[in-house]
Amino acid sequence: MIRNPEVLHKRLGLTFRNPGLFTVALTHRSAGANNNERLEFLGDSILGFVIAHKLYELFPDACEGVLSRLRASLVNEDSLAGLARKHQLGDYLRLGSGELKSGGFRRDSILSDAMEAIVGALFIDQGIEACRQWIESIFAEKLQSLSLDNWQKDPKTQLQELMQSKKLDLPDYVLQTMSGLAHEQTFKVKCTIPLIRESCIGVGVSRKKAEQSAAEQMLELLNKDSK
Repeated sequence: MIRNPEVLHKRLGLTFRNPGLFTVALTHRSAGANNNERLEFLGDSILGFVIAHKLYELFPDACEGVLSRLRASLVNEDSLAGLARKHQLGDYLRLGSGELKSGGFRRDSILSDAMEAIVGALFIDQGIEACRQWIESIFAEKLQSLSLDNWQKDPKTQLQELMQSKKLDLPDYVLQTMSGLAHEQTFKVKCTIPLIRESCIGVGVSRKKAEQSAAEQMLELLNKDSK
């Protein structure tokens, strides 16, 4: 039995002027045409913006690459699904019979989409300032636990440590091409890892810089896949 959305309002610290928007935010496409896909599209952008702005304020000395990785660590699918479970959001989802039978209320993708849809619904209902306050509140614990210690490491080190943490083979870097005059050469290096089939090509004025570029692209690809 699906619980009353008003109970979730209080659990999340929200009050909607138009409660119907909140109900739509909890409605998966499997339940009908009036579902949360459009709100999820909107909420995804708002969530990314608010978190980006907060990180910009919290870490004034962090470069763009570090800020991007910090943001990705907060707004990816795993992170959002974890927040959804913390507030028992799955108990309030409106799903079609097929998704109900297959346990859709436990699925990370459905939970994370619903979280983004709630942000979108809140924006339509009350505007960006209400979204900012709520997002910063619900992410407060995660934001407080962030540290630049690991994020300041270069991309190759981060990628290597990630593979080691998963007990997988280390990234493989293969020189593809080396062109140009001796004093202005361009290197292209391909990076592959056991986690995914895709490879990344890095370009740089030295082999080391090309490897770093390829590793950074691979980290971005992993963050994108985990969303």
